[in-house]
Amino acid sequence: MIPYSRQKIEEDDIQAVVDVLRSDYITTGPRIAEFEKRVADYVGAGYAVAVANGTAALHAACFAAGIAPGDEVITTPITFAASANCIMYCGGRPVFADIDPKTYNIDPEDIKRKITDKTKAVIPVHLAGQPCDMDAIQKIAEEYHLLVIEDGAHALGSEYKGKRIGSISDMTTFSFHPVKPITTGEGGIIVTDKEELYQKLCLFRSHGITREDSLMTRNEGPWFYQQMELGYNYRITDVQCALGCSQMNKLDKFLERRRELARRYHRAFQDCPDIIVPYQLHDANSGWHLYIIQVLHCDRKNVFETLREKGIGVNVHYIPVYYHPYYREHGYQEVCCPNAEKLYEQMISIPLHPSLSNGQQDYIIQTIKDTLGNL
Repeated sequence: MIPYSRQKIEEDDIQAVVDVLRSDYITTGPRIAEFEKRVADYVGAGYAVAVANGTAALHAACFAAGIAPGDEVITTPITFAASANCIMYCGGRPVFADIDPKTYNIDPEDIKRKITDKTKAVIPVHLAGQPCDMDAIQKIAEEYHLLVIEDGAHALGSEYKGKRIGSISDMTTFSFHPVKPITTGEGGIIVTDKEELYQKLCLFRSHGITREDSLMTRNEGPWFYQQMELGYNYRITDVQCALGCSQMNKLDKFLERRRELARRYHRAFQDCPDIIVPYQLHDANSGWHLYIIQVLHCDRKNVFETLREKGIGVNVHYIPVYYHPYYREHGYQEVCCPNAEKLYEQMISIPLHPSLSNGQQDYIIQTIKDTLGNL
């Protein structure tokens, strides 16, 4: 089976992990700060806080933003559930704005329509690595005094109008799950330019505990620490960060290959009447975490199952969040985002990752064309 995505681990990545396993620190050691600096410098942010996974990053960002019971946060329904769950973790309520049918990203005009006096923040998601319309979102946020937390799980290395994702908003989160642009096994990070948010994020990932003299109410000696907030154990390890540092050395190479594969798909499918290829943004540079096609004039389930039978590990990204039973049982039965629902009925993610060979891609292309021609 050709997977829709997978990690690319090489001997130098393995050696980096082995070196840490032989060192004094396998957690809470120096590789964490090194990895944080690598990511912050790469995206152009002042601070970075690495955590256990991408969901923990979103949760920490919502905490640092002060999301609390009674608050509303607007996000997209076409995303993994974590983009909305993180709001609920803090007692807030997700509000779903529809997508732009061309870009598949959250529609700024619908964000504006969904704002109430309870709205505190917006979580735009850069689906598949395609940047959202951040100028429009920032303008709305400034007008209504909202915080912006970008979910960049798919978008490390993506660019919007010459700026890397991670350098634009109050906070941006990234994921390092094995299918993401780089991996630490599991892992996540939050980047920000605001020191106040950085301090809150650091507390939150480690039980709300600090040894920083400037943050404590008193200091009884070098052994002393205080719990200042109700935090979590969301720490990442030196083992993971060693892998992350090694992977950062290859990120640009990985992105170059993803973009090359995307261009080959574009050329292959651009004249196919049964396929809509992803829209290419003119003022942005996607990292192409996913390549999502829409299949027309045929049953998507039949196409999906046929491709799987032929060894192509297609997937669907994503089921609208408010379709899930948990959300239906918690007041979202009447939510309707027509553009998101139509996209969901037609979308299929086809394989795209740095290890995908041209030969494998040629097989995928021809099999998709043959499948659609025979249904």
